[in-house]
Amino acid sequence: MIASFEYCYNELLDIFFLFAFSSHHLYIYSLCHFLPILFKGCDASVLLNSKGNNKAEKDGPPNISLHAFYVIDKAKKALEAKCPGVVSCADILALAARDAVYLSGGPKWDVPKGRKDGRTSKAIETRQLPAPTFNISQLQQSFSQRALSAKDLVALSGGHTLGFSHCSSFRNRIQNFNATHDVDPSLNPSFATKLKSICPKKNQAKNAGATMDPSSTAFDNTYYKLILQQNALFSSDQALLDSPKTKYFVSKFAASQKAFYDAFAKSMIKMSSINGGQEVRKDCRKIN
Repeated sequence: MIASFEYCYNELLDIFFLFAFSSHHLYIYSLCHFLPILFKGCDASVLLNSKGNNKAEKDGPPNISLHAFYVIDKAKKALEAKCPGVVSCADILALAARDAVYLSGGPKWDVPKGRKDGRTSKAIETRQLPAPTFNISQLQQSFSQRALSAKDLVALSGGHTLGFSHCSSFRNRIQNFNATHDVDPSLNPSFATKLKSICPKKNQAKNAGATMDPSSTAFDNTYYKLILQQNALFSSDQALLDSPKTKYFVSKFAASQKAFYDAFAKSMIKMSSINGGQEVRKDCRKIN
């Protein structure tokens, strides 16, 4: 008897619940790494391993810090045992990202299902991801190319409330910023001093960096308050104040966590619906 579509997705939710119950904090930390990769398109191409002369997305510069792929592997293995060939790795990723947000105290939303998995993965394509050094024009162009609005841009940037960043992603703001300033003048001086102590020019600790915000394991609207205080970590975060439209949404979400949650859920549905896959993989690390 072939398992039904709904039965299989209910099995997936049960699997995620067991993972979360057995190791709550590790589960959240693991899954929050998968939030940004949905931006390129939710076809699970980032899960594919490099092979031969082809360097896969997971080995591209922006994804070097990605890890905990075992969370997805375990879910897929358990699912294939009960529902072979039904639930794609892309759908597992989309549901995992939703669960990471919800278990961190954020909103929950109905994830559209039925995505297919991609068959190609190239590290060079990671250049499409918005960089932490982007200015507002680059951010708006990058999002508009995916039919995502200024509101989507600000709402999805709120995912930066979770996680950790290595020094390389914000060093441009605290050292040799430009010919006139060593430090980005839009950065709060006391915060800049703190970041400099964490990321010195010499003798930097291995894997040094900073949490995205002080409540880095809680999904809340602290991120937007930090932007208004000039305490945001990335240039791309602070750049959200450089356009009247995006600045309006930063202020709105800083004032209302509910408004942020509602917008984030809607924007995540839009972003995770970008899909161009062709198959349901048996193993998320390789094509069928």
